[in-house]
Amino acid sequence: MKLKIVILASVLFAFTAAPRAAESYTNAYDAITLFTKVLEEVHRSYVETNQAGYDSLVRHAMTGMLQDLDPYSQFMDKDSYDDMKDDTSGHFSGVGLTVSMKEGLLTVVAPMEDTPAFRAGILSGDIIIEIDGKETREMSLSDAVKKMRGEAGTEVKLKSVRPSTHAVKEYAIKRENIEVASVKDAKLIEDSIGYIRITQFSEPTAGDLKKELKKLADQKMKALVLDLRGNPGGLLTAAAGVAELFLPHGDLIVFTKGRTKEMEHQTFKSSGHTHYTDFPIVLLVNGGSASASEIVSGALQDHKRAVLVGEKTFGKGCVQSVLPLEDGAAIKLTTALYYTPSERVIQDHGIEPDVKVVMNPEDLFKIRMKQAEKAGETDVELPAEPELRDIQLDYAIGTLKGMMIQQAWMK
Repeated sequence: MKLKIVILASVLFAFTAAPRAAESYTNAYDAITLFTKVLEEVHRSYVETNQAGYDSLVRHAMTGMLQDLDPYSQFMDKDSYDDMKDDTSGHFSGVGLTVSMKEGLLTVVAPMEDTPAFRAGILSGDIIIEIDGKETREMSLSDAVKKMRGEAGTEVKLKSVRPSTHAVKEYAIKRENIEVASVKDAKLIEDSIGYIRITQFSEPTAGDLKKELKKLADQKMKALVLDLRGNPGGLLTAAAGVAELFLPHGDLIVFTKGRTKEMEHQTFKSSGHTHYTDFPIVLLVNGGSASASEIVSGALQDHKRAVLVGEKTFGKGCVQSVLPLEDGAAIKLTTALYYTPSERVIQDHGIEPDVKVVMNPEDLFKIRMKQAEKAGETDVELPAEPELRDIQLDYAIGTLKGMMIQQAWMK
């Protein structure tokens, strides 16, 4: 007992000269002094020597410091940084889930189409509570993503809760090499109304969309349904590239505000040479439409270029700046917020549709799976059941028909 008291006293004494935690530091030197004292004490005294190396401790400290700021700021080791770069190029190995932290819970923004997670039936809004038997409530967002990633052919076990039904579901999902086509199903559906679906915003998205729009325009398209449901977002540049296809040159698409103008203040306006501004558009959105999807939706809605039909979007509208480090790692830090042209904040607010049409997410999933089956994109055997109507798409088509009649009358 005496030995324990002596050890405790020596540890306490080591911190008596440091500023109290409650005090406000006025410069980095004072703050780092306390950090250094803690680092040295842990390195010298922690019972597990293999966890008390300087490299390990500093990386753990950086991870904790950044993840406590918000769900999106994070320290990325080299592997995580490489994974992030793969995401934006449109291919990686994993299960195909885009996730975020919402009210402290690991929440599915959207499963990417034609991926293992999508085929397993995981839906937007599901809460992942376990990964390989480990609870996610103590995991950072980056740790959770890393655990779901892995070599193609390996398996990961997930447990989720569906808030709408409180149903707990368990999945054993085999990882795959994932290459996601971001622009899909471009076609004329009826009465010269075009339909295009964007599944994510990656480097090729704007260029691919431009090609499909030209094909439909050559077929005398008179109106367009642009489907962003379940689109978790992606690159800001891709979102700007998509939005500018439908807005006149010079129109504001989105702007950012940071703590200072010098730190982060960007404005994105419509540029380029191709602008489809002469036909009505309906955008389909839901709770799985996030980030870049919300930028496009907010811009077209503010400029009254499109009518939004569906449900309120996810509400992810913060800017992460990536700072590469010397050893191949990187810091991703939230430095600004996105604002629509009318200065609406996207973060935690989302975009409200002009016309609210609620649809059961399980019905939309079944419709998507049937589409994939017909297109030969899945080998999953689907049970025979009555064909479901896409009520949001039906409403979009009806809205466009009315707008086309009005447009013709005004001429």
